[in-house]
Amino acid sequence: MLEWNWRGVDIRVGSEARGTGAKLLLLPALSSISTRQELRELQQRLAAGYATLCVDWPGFGDAARPRVNWTPAAYSAFLSFLLTAVMPQPYAIIAAGHAATYALQQASIAPQAKLVLLAPTWRGPLPTVMGGQRPFFERLCRLVDLPVVGPMLYRLNVNRLVLRHMAIGHVYSDRAFLDGERMREKLAVTRAPGARFSSARFVTGRLDPIADREAFLDLARRAARPILVVYGAETPSRSRAEMEALAALPGVRSVKLARGKLAVHEEFPDTIAVAIEAFLREQPHASATS
Repeated sequence: MLEWNWRGVDIRVGSEARGTGAKLLLLPALSSISTRQELRELQQRLAAGYATLCVDWPGFGDAARPRVNWTPAAYSAFLSFLLTAVMPQPYAIIAAGHAATYALQQASIAPQAKLVLLAPTWRGPLPTVMGGQRPFFERLCRLVDLPVVGPMLYRLNVNRLVLRHMAIGHVYSDRAFLDGERMREKLAVTRAPGARFSSARFVTGRLDPIADREAFLDLARRAARPILVVYGAETPSRSRAEMEALAALPGVRSVKLARGKLAVHEEFPDTIAVAIEAFLREQPHASATS
């Protein structure tokens, strides 16, 4: 576990270190069912040749979480903490979903690090579906924050049926991937005390670190280092359009898998690991041995 303080609140987040060698920081996506465990199989493969650290985001993970008004500023500050106090000068940062955009934002803190962006996103589910922000998104967050009413409203949106519908439509290619023990694990994540505060803010776009595609692409242009984008051909069209725009930038490498949606890294760890290792072997630099 790591300990971090945000505006007077002491926060503990799950972490797992594996392997030895050049340092890789692994960041899971931000979503109602995301934890570092979604990267465990990919981490196991990469740990054969690298020192890997995988860290939950504050407000997410599988443990109890404090009531905090989570904001992009909080997540930017947390990633800055990781890159200065926990794993300075990593050889590469491997970031999934929204974590990819935060990694792009914080690129100047680790100027030598390569970036591997797995199904990168910058816009939350509701703004994506509705084509932008709406005033009632903020009101929805305030409702979810309330006692009694908030937990009831939250549970209506993270029950077994809703999770399965979301998984089939947007997250996994294999309709049976979220069965059995994996479904029980995901449900446990959503039921952790305090889970509703970060989840509601992610879904409504309160955790979107930028406002539009051009800002997303500009972050990559200014990053000025090797970038690999990995995504699946079955990714929902609106999210895939953002990934393809990023992949089309000069100097950005991309790998498009024949299958895969938003959790391509969780569903196809072997293929993803091969792509990452090939990318990391290119253009080695001094920090590879640090």
